[in-house]
Amino acid sequence: MLRRNIRLRREYIYRKSLEGKERLLYEKKRKIKEALEEGKPIPTELRNEEAALRQEIDLEDENTAIPKTHIDDEYANASEKDPKILLTTSRNPSGPLTQFVKELKFVFPNAQRMNRGGQVISEIIETCRAHDFTDVVLVHEHRGVPDGIIISHLPFGPTAYFGLLNVVTRHDIKDRKAIGTMPEAYPHLILNNFSTKLGQRTANILKHLFPVPKPDTKRIITFANQSDYVSFRHHIYEKRGGPKSIELKEIGPRFELRLYQIKLGTMDQSEAQTEWVIRPYMNTSKKQKILGD
Repeated sequence: MLRRNIRLRREYIYRKSLEGKERLLYEKKRKIKEALEEGKPIPTELRNEEAALRQEIDLEDENTAIPKTHIDDEYANASEKDPKILLTTSRNPSGPLTQFVKELKFVFPNAQRMNRGGQVISEIIETCRAHDFTDVVLVHEHRGVPDGIIISHLPFGPTAYFGLLNVVTRHDIKDRKAIGTMPEAYPHLILNNFSTKLGQRTANILKHLFPVPKPDTKRIITFANQSDYVSFRHHIYEKRGGPKSIELKEIGPRFELRLYQIKLGTMDQSEAQTEWVIRPYMNTSKKQKILGD
């Protein structure tokens, strides 16, 4: 198993190294296509390669014309099977953190919760790879308050690091009748205001934690970005007065996420390349929106 993982990792890194060459070749083909469509002469620097490139252009279709990146490869198999998620915590979790993770187990379909104990991260990742888990979610705390969540996609990444703010669990709400029971149906997703390239990347990481729902499910999960703070809300709706009368009820939990790092690897790889990280000066740049408008 270890040799197989090493081989697959090498293949993945090799595919990443080919991206620059494929992108350069794609740009050359694009210039030749534009010249032919507009009736302009072929650019001077491409005339020696024109015959070979035109032959390749003739053989391409809509699936092969645009080169794929390693980001496409990370979630290439996501549509073939439902996600399988392992939820765990930092060591010696407090009561509030344990309660929060128990509720997250119902938020993410097909999730399994594991007591951390004395296990190290590398052991957890290897075990998850061996048992076909697609993601590992690790929740941290500070003085009994959940303050961080790490989402690591398997087998090769990416890993997203979020800060957790304003956590309100179902357990904190005393009126149990008001919130009702937690359904386990696959939810519909609403991803609002992830318009930048980094925003789309973040939305891609979040949406692949959930399987495809049935059209008639009444459970809704919302990730709404505003000023780079992603609000998580969990609702169910009912049509009590007919199709035009919809009653929306929040069932919890609720919290805010603040992205601060994305790495191109799993959380056990300290040498993994950093795709994006928040810098100190970004906090003072009020007009700059990282995830969306």
